[in-house]
Amino acid sequence: MEKRRNYSRKREAILNAVRSTTSHPTADWVYEKLKPEYPDLSLGTVYRNLAQFKQDGTIISVGVVNGQERYDGNVKPHTHFVCSKCGSVIDIPDDYIGADRIEQAERKYRLRIDSTDILLRGVCPDCLKKAE
Repeated sequence: MEKRRNYSRKREAILNAVRSTTSHPTADWVYEKLKPEYPDLSLGTVYRNLAQFKQDGTIISVGVVNGQERYDGNVKPHTHFVCSKCGSVIDIPDDYIGADRIEQAERKYRLRIDSTDILLRGVCPDCLKKAE
């Protein structure tokens, strides 16, 4: 039986904070953004809600970058790029694995693939420019 969660302004604010940015925020970023409006907000509350949103599929985790988990409110399939210099996370909207390749892998390895996550790593344009 699924546990019903009551409406919470803080929970809604946490979700809106993640969805309102393309910076792929950390829990600390969300906490710092919301703390002025919600003085009694705890970092634990932010972490618990982010974990629940992730479990529900409301948000996704991009993974750990520079020691902190990064989140994305855009749950549509897309690729991410992580800069190995500054740690920025950038959305790459192009589809790098087409449905035909997924179906081929399913047949070849006798799998059922529900989703794909592609993470590209390298150096972002800003860091490349600074290196020149």
